[in-house]
Amino acid sequence: MSEVKISAATRTEFGKGAARRIRREDKVPGVLYGHGSDPLHLTLPGHDLQMALRTPNVLIALDIDGKTNELAIPKAVQRDPLKGFLEHVDLQLVTRGEQVNVDIFVHTEGELAPGGNLLEHVLNALPVEAEATHIPESVTVSIEGLTAGDSILAKDITLPKGTTLAVEGDTVVLQVLAAQAEEAAEGEETGGEEAAEA
Repeated sequence: MSEVKISAATRTEFGKGAARRIRREDKVPGVLYGHGSDPLHLTLPGHDLQMALRTPNVLIALDIDGKTNELAIPKAVQRDPLKGFLEHVDLQLVTRGEQVNVDIFVHTEGELAPGGNLLEHVLNALPVEAEATHIPESVTVSIEGLTAGDSILAKDITLPKGTTLAVEGDTVVLQVLAAQAEEAAEGEETGGEEAAEA
C-alpha cells in the first residue's frame, strides 16, 4: 500500500464562514484525531486530497506546518451532495505496525448459474483488521456458477496475508436470490391484458 504525502496547515478559525473561506481557496477543512490526543484542526489542499481519496483506505503522510509528520487514514469524508466537492474530512492518526479496523470493498468476478437469478450484496464492504501501512484496497470473490439460495459468508472470503475479519465468520456478505418475484409480476400483467381482451 503506497503512502500519499500531503502538506497540511493547522487552522484556528472555525464555523461555517471560515469553512467557506477555506473551500474558496480550493482547500478542505479537516480534523486529525486518535491515540488519545486532542483533535487537531487542519486545512488540506483540495486537489491533492481529492486525488488521494481515489484510493480506498489510503495511507496519508501528513506534513503539518512543515514541523511534524504524521500518518493517517480517512475515516469520514463529507462531499457536497450536488457538486461532489469535498466539504470536510476526518482523519485517524495511525502508527506503523498498529492494527486498525477498516472496511474494504467486495468485488465479484464470474457469472451466476443460468436462470436469471439476482446477486444481492448484503455487505458492500467487509469490516477487517489490518496493519495500518498494509491495508488492502479490496477483496475479490468468485460467484461463478452460484444458484438461487447460495450465499457467501465472511469466513469464505480469502483475505490478504496479515488481514483478519472484524465481523463474525457466519456473517452473510453475498447471497443469490431467485428471480421469481419479477416473473410473477410479468405473469400478472399478461393475465390482466388477456382478461381485458376477453
